[in-house]
Amino acid sequence: MKKHLLSAFSMLFASSLLFAQEVVFEEYDLDNGLHVILHRDNSAPVVTTSVMYHVGSKDEDPQKTGFAHFFEHLLFEGTKNIERGEWDKIVSANGGSGNANTFLDRTYYYETFPSNSLEVGLWLESERLMHPIIGQVGVDTQKEVVQEERRLRVDNSPYGAFFEELLKNLYSKHPYRWGVIGSLDHLASATLDDFKKFNKTYYVPNNAVLVIAGDFDSAKTKKMVDDYFGPIPRGAEIQRPDIKEDPITQTIYAKYHDPNIQIPAILLAYRTPGQGQRDAYVINMISTYLSDGESSKLYKKLVDEKKMALQILSVPIDAEDYSSYIVGGLPVGENSIQEIKKEIDEEILKLQMELISEKDYQKLQNKFENQFVNANSSVQGIANSLAENYMLKDDTNLINTEIDIYRSITREEIMEVAKKYLKVNQRVELEYLPEQKAAN
Repeated sequence: MKKHLLSAFSMLFASSLLFAQEVVFEEYDLDNGLHVILHRDNSAPVVTTSVMYHVGSKDEDPQKTGFAHFFEHLLFEGTKNIERGEWDKIVSANGGSGNANTFLDRTYYYETFPSNSLEVGLWLESERLMHPIIGQVGVDTQKEVVQEERRLRVDNSPYGAFFEELLKNLYSKHPYRWGVIGSLDHLASATLDDFKKFNKTYYVPNNAVLVIAGDFDSAKTKKMVDDYFGPIPRGAEIQRPDIKEDPITQTIYAKYHDPNIQIPAILLAYRTPGQGQRDAYVINMISTYLSDGESSKLYKKLVDEKKMALQILSVPIDAEDYSSYIVGGLPVGENSIQEIKKEIDEEILKLQMELISEKDYQKLQNKFENQFVNANSSVQGIANSLAENYMLKDDTNLINTEIDIYRSITREEIMEVAKKYLKVNQRVELEYLPEQKAAN
């Protein structure tokens, strides 16, 4: 009886916690096309101001890659009213913090301030949009920064090139086929006019969403949004080609030699549906079940029990047009990457042929509910979720309802989706190997 009461109490607590997580928001458009989302939470005196632009590496010219990521850096260089080197000083002087990031489909800038500095955040982001200085000094400076970043994260980092190597094999037509950081040669050869054109095309209000989340007065905030962002001219409508990939029908075998590693790795990559589609949610559950964390099937089997693998790699990549599921491992001792692959394939086959246990299914549900709560436990996290749901999934209210999608996924659906997408003949097999030393 006591156990049942504890269980009932736990369920009631979890339900009340999730209910308390409901995010109330308001959204509207300015005349220039800027979409605005407001989430008011006066429980703590902090506020996040963020702008997401619908531009990522997929929007680049194949001969001029790396621009979206480059602009993530370049637009901190200064504006008509903010001198070079002053951006971070203004943020910190007002008790704030901020950052930016770029991925395949979007670029995101954000600041979190004490709520009495909200206007500073709005001014900064309106300056970035309305008065950026795209000048030779800033371009040359950021070229050096990006070169160093690539050397640090890709060229000289163990396993740093695996993402790029998988993308170029997963895609032959779609612009997901190059890495987000792009080509240094392309950036080096780009002209100032190239950068100005990119800015004029994509950094426009009708290609952006402004999110304000936290402690603010709604009426005063709307007035400030109008004052700072309303005068910014609308940009030309962006033409995005609808590029479809041919299905992968035969296994794509690839090899890459990394001079920074001593232990080889096997990486298996599957092209999966875009992140707004239901099957993409099922793939996320499959990824978690197989290879997310030390309690996952593959980690327990290959690292803990059989001690065949030094590490299991799992990188589900959510993106707008296509997503992907990447799984792999590093062998230990006398074990080979082919033996690791065989073990991974056995677990995938089980998933395709048998329903996962009720216990494992409930564990998955608990994990996703926990992730859902944690993702929206701060105004900064809420701002990010609201922006992505609006821009990349076309449904802002997913911040409240996305967990219901996961709850509705059945064990039978998990098995069917595994059969549909995780076929051996529909994947890339990348042997990621130490660099071969020349014979004396």
